[in-house]
Amino acid sequence: MKRIIGLLTLFLTMTLVCCKSEKQVGENPFFSEWETPYGVPPFDRIAPEHFLPALERGMSLHDAEIDAITSNNDDPSFENTILAYDNSGKMLSQVELIFEMLCAAENSPELEKLQVEAAPLLAAHADRIRLNGKLFERVKAVYDRRAAMDLDAEQLRLVEKTYRSFVRAGALLDAERKARLKEINEALSLAAVHFGNNIRAENNNFVMMLSSDELDGLPANVRDLARETAAKLGKKDRYAFTLQKSSLIPFLTYSSRRDRREELYKAYLNRCNNGDEYDNKQLINDFIRLRTEKAHLLGYPSYAAYVVDDEMARTTDAVYALLDEVWEPALERAKGELAEMEELFRKDVPEGEFASWDWWYYAEKLRKQKYALDEEMLRPYFLLENVQMGIFFLANRLYGITFRPVVVPLYHPEAVAYEVLDADESHLGILYFDFFPRDGKSQGAWCGNYVEQTFDEEGHRVAPVVSIVCNFTRPTSNTPALLTLDETETLFHEFGHALHFLFHNVRYRGLSEVEGDFVEMPSQLMENWAFEPDVLKQYAVHYRSNEVIPDYLIEKLRRSRLFNQGFMTTELIAASLSDMDIHSIGEYEEFDPMAFERRALTERRGLIPQIEPRYHYPYFSHIFDGGYAAGYYFYTWAAVLDKDVFEAFRESGDLYNRQIADSLRRKVLARGGSADGMTLYRDFRGKDPDKRPMLRSRGLWSDPVPADSLSVNPVAGKNPAATPASQR
Repeated sequence: MKRIIGLLTLFLTMTLVCCKSEKQVGENPFFSEWETPYGVPPFDRIAPEHFLPALERGMSLHDAEIDAITSNNDDPSFENTILAYDNSGKMLSQVELIFEMLCAAENSPELEKLQVEAAPLLAAHADRIRLNGKLFERVKAVYDRRAAMDLDAEQLRLVEKTYRSFVRAGALLDAERKARLKEINEALSLAAVHFGNNIRAENNNFVMMLSSDELDGLPANVRDLARETAAKLGKKDRYAFTLQKSSLIPFLTYSSRRDRREELYKAYLNRCNNGDEYDNKQLINDFIRLRTEKAHLLGYPSYAAYVVDDEMARTTDAVYALLDEVWEPALERAKGELAEMEELFRKDVPEGEFASWDWWYYAEKLRKQKYALDEEMLRPYFLLENVQMGIFFLANRLYGITFRPVVVPLYHPEAVAYEVLDADESHLGILYFDFFPRDGKSQGAWCGNYVEQTFDEEGHRVAPVVSIVCNFTRPTSNTPALLTLDETETLFHEFGHALHFLFHNVRYRGLSEVEGDFVEMPSQLMENWAFEPDVLKQYAVHYRSNEVIPDYLIEKLRRSRLFNQGFMTTELIAASLSDMDIHSIGEYEEFDPMAFERRALTERRGLIPQIEPRYHYPYFSHIFDGGYAAGYYFYTWAAVLDKDVFEAFRESGDLYNRQIADSLRRKVLARGGSADGMTLYRDFRGKDPDKRPMLRSRGLWSDPVPADSLSVNPVAGKNPAATPASQR
């Protein structure tokens, strides 16, 4: 989830938003055709009270469309069954997209209440269709005769994906089991809403207020932001630090107050684990109990097995094999990093024990010592607007596309919008950016659609409306928005997702999505260019002096590229393993999620106490309310692919090779899920993916490294979590 911007200040003088201070609450805007520029949602007219009636009408229309399919007396065919099903539910899908995106980016008490009301209704509606016996009979009839039908490759793919989606949704179950599955899905939908709302409340409820004599080590821009945050809270003589990463990480990195680092980091780690109304541990039990039961109903030994069976990995053994291959060398490298930092720590705290809240602080000290490089030296070169323009430059150089600011309705005054033009200057789509944290926004960064790419009845491409949402460091009265290296990389990442959406040219809606462990490849691929010298020289310009980043700083960046990789890889793989372990439970028994995590990571795999997994269960939004259940491994699996794709550019001798970029766009990015991920990959690369570039990029290269394919000959790996929680 990452990526982004440049001459935005100039552009903002050209394009101010048409966002009204008070939305017009009249006719429901979902009930009429939008007369907005480029077909964007009419955010200036959409109010919370419009969603439930629109969702209800969308469900009703969808039901009628399904009834038309099942009541058709003609023999089932591709056109009257599969295509008709693929074309059904368009209104509902459109309303759901906007509702879900706004609940993540611009939530409110009204929307939270609507989520609780709408979630079980939508889950029941989906099951009513997926478990419709008459509909499935027609789908199965087409599926069974598919070889005898004159279908092209994409039509055949749609038939097979449609049939498989019904089977995975429970179409083959008897009436009793279908009824139970409906109950499970409704309960899971509500649990996800409560889980996410609890995290948002915990993020918003904690503030650490400091006095001016508690700011030792903090750079001026960090102090300025904390002072302005406190002022907004009515504390003009104080400094406020929050659990937003843009506040948390700078404090952990620079504050010499070890006690305050501990206070802030523990508050972050203990979110939704405090035994109060926002505690998520019981919800976690509910998730695992319900998901395990669902997997058993559908014929799988665990929920992880159910999920992975539909991904590129196919088996949990293949997932564990990859994670285990990375885990051991990453952990050993992290231990070496710790040993180096402990020498510095001993000078400051001779009798103390290095803790997890010390890692960022001493890592930064060590980086200064080893490379004469610190983030504050670099930050003035990473003005948000310039980074965005650097990304636009890269996209133009690779694909020939351009971006121009446009005036369209916005869902929040801070958002900005661009029209994306193809190389021939035809309209490709609209791209929104929303950069800064606020109370109604979830943490992290993501990219999604407000309008998906489709084709209309006349066969014309309907361009997507895409949005990149981040939580970057806000500008202050003294300093513009200056990004950290991680935020810069995040922007490149999310922009990669945006390109994937924008380049979609998929004929059927049911072929839009790719496998989960393929979806992060286009985003992570873009990160590879973020700090390449030619790209840096386009956007890394000092915001005061207008000096292009000098070669000596670029060289320091290059030399330090593997710095702290042991830590970063270990915390990532730790979270991936804990996700797989909890979803690999075969027989549910009530358990303590924190004890389960400790046994899985610390006792069984030797995670050192100085490193926390990237996410603890109570706030692991990806896997409980974010669609990545048994899928946090996606980032590592996709890393094998993205590094191998970038290797194609390296091998060509031209990192901006337009021929390779064009092939990537045509054969992968434009095709969505019109073929399985490995087929798309092999069509582009001409071979199976190689793990070695990924291992090399993390400094984990060691000979001999297996050259076997990621998918064809996965290393067999024992599943360490295939026993009940009570036995571990």
